[in-house]
Amino acid sequence: MSGIIGNVGALKNGITISSTQDLLEKAFKIKNSAAVALIINSPGGSPTQSSLIYKRIKKLAKKNKTKVIFFVEDVAASGGYYIACAGDEIYVDENSIVGSIGVIYTSFGFDKLIKKYGIERRIFTTGKYKSILDSFQKQKLSDVKKLKSIQSEIFKNFKEVVLKSRGKKINIQNKNIFSGSFWAGKEAVKLGLVDGVGDLNTIMEKKFGEKIKYIPIKPKKSFLKGVLSRSSYFKDLVDTKETISDMMEYMESRNIWGRYGF
Repeated sequence: MSGIIGNVGALKNGITISSTQDLLEKAFKIKNSAAVALIINSPGGSPTQSSLIYKRIKKLAKKNKTKVIFFVEDVAASGGYYIACAGDEIYVDENSIVGSIGVIYTSFGFDKLIKKYGIERRIFTTGKYKSILDSFQKQKLSDVKKLKSIQSEIFKNFKEVVLKSRGKKINIQNKNIFSGSFWAGKEAVKLGLVDGVGDLNTIMEKKFGEKIKYIPIKPKKSFLKGVLSRSSYFKDLVDTKETISDMMEYMESRNIWGRYGF
């Protein structure tokens, strides 16, 4: 599982339940398997998609009585760590970034910009919160309170998943665990967020012997995406038709990765 969790713009689908469920089904259906090893490299994204994928992995593991081992590459932060918590064990590289247990919402405020250029914002709604956090209106305290309430509920769910998954392994006495902070591999081990440092081959051979056999389960490359990426005509067409919204989504995705130095 590699990328931002959720949909991140045209032709740039991220990690979602729809993009992973068939692959997960295939992995867990393999008879007599010693374990399902999952590699993750994600800075987070949609809390809902993170939750759905986490639940699907837990359900399949329970149904098939299969051990699940996660291996973190560059990052398993926020929603990426949420998903990794579905594993019985989590392993990292010493340079992996882990944590960022929290909830974030980002947007832009253009109210002063449109006022400067004499632009009038016209909006008509039914329902008190229908235009909540509108980027072209001045920020309202009531909107912020509403958002904070929703964030608190999602954060509570996230914490419950971590505590249930990590059990007595996690150092809950450390107040920074649920502060949104993040750590490199060895420090994450000390905090109990992960079980150890090691790559997939090394750890799996230690657990199951050097004669272990792997059955890779990988997503198929999209035919349409392949054609578009090879065609300069379609590439130019996509470039010229790219909306401001798509550009902002792309910048936001880079911002999410950049938060962890990537």
